[in-house]
Amino acid sequence: MRPRHLKKVLELELASALDGHNTPVMIWGPPGVGKSQMVSMVAADQGVPVIDLRLSQMEPSDLRGIPFRSETADCGNSVVEWAIPRLLPDANRHGRAGILFLDEINSALPAVSAAAYQLILDRCLGEYRVPDGWVIIAAGNRQGDRGVTYAMPAPLANRFTHFNFDINLDDWVTWAHNSNIDERVIAFLRFRPELLFDFDPATDPIAFPTPRSWEFVHHALHKFESLPEVLAGSLQACVGKAAGVELCAFIENLQNLPDINGILEGSDVPVPESIDLQYAVASSLVGQAVKAVAGDPAKCSSRLGNILEYANKFPQREMGVMLVSDVHRAIGAPLFAVPQFQAWANQVADVMLYDAP
Repeated sequence: MRPRHLKKVLELELASALDGHNTPVMIWGPPGVGKSQMVSMVAADQGVPVIDLRLSQMEPSDLRGIPFRSETADCGNSVVEWAIPRLLPDANRHGRAGILFLDEINSALPAVSAAAYQLILDRCLGEYRVPDGWVIIAAGNRQGDRGVTYAMPAPLANRFTHFNFDINLDDWVTWAHNSNIDERVIAFLRFRPELLFDFDPATDPIAFPTPRSWEFVHHALHKFESLPEVLAGSLQACVGKAAGVELCAFIENLQNLPDINGILEGSDVPVPESIDLQYAVASSLVGQAVKAVAGDPAKCSSRLGNILEYANKFPQREMGVMLVSDVHRAIGAPLFAVPQFQAWANQVADVMLYDAP
């Protein structure tokens, strides 16, 4: 399932938990695609806490608690009770709604997985009960991803609904623009989309391209850009040698980029001939559209209109459609209010504008 659809599933599961409809969710996916980050995003968007339990680092007693001897009040007999772990959700301490996230669940020792059975399906461990407004979400790598994983026992697997996390460039680009990821990284991945995720477990790679490692590239560009003697090696350290070398060459060619401010002001700026620079221009303009919506309202409409007019200049209409589609995914409804939008839409009516929700 593509990320934006999976995000909706998690949001609806959280909402239904408040109504007492609790269905545990298991997210499967390769390393570095953003499984954990998506859970954190859902929690942040909904304003609820997330308790992240890394089961691969836990012992059974970390979930079940530890026993202690207690004297009963009625007859003085000694009984064994269990101390409830403080890390488990509590409505008084953590709030009436939230996400209990069991990350790396299939990397946990079998004894830990067994301790989680009752917690996941029955929402309790002994006398402890998960608050009604809390949804249980788990995540793990697939067995073929060279991670430390165990086969999920059938009794545990049957306690979840299962979703595969698919990599989708459009969804990543939307996230990247809204997260202020360097526009050069976005442009490069539009130009080389197959490098968003390039992981072959058979080759036993160390550094390789994933959505997570491209975020590392974003940080590396800002940390080491003033040190050209180490920049290339730093980028290769994030995404591997081949992708790092390609990105360096792409960035070096951006010195031939046309005047972005001129485009925003409506000047007659020619479209570059090379495809890589066309992707770079498109990515820069999407970033400028996001800034325009967040900035001066008086300039917003004119700048968005000039972006739409520039989109018609690309020799390949699909490039202009990609540009406007990315703008739409990044800023939403404000694009439709721009006077030039209807004229642009009529000109490309036979080309898909954006994916169905």
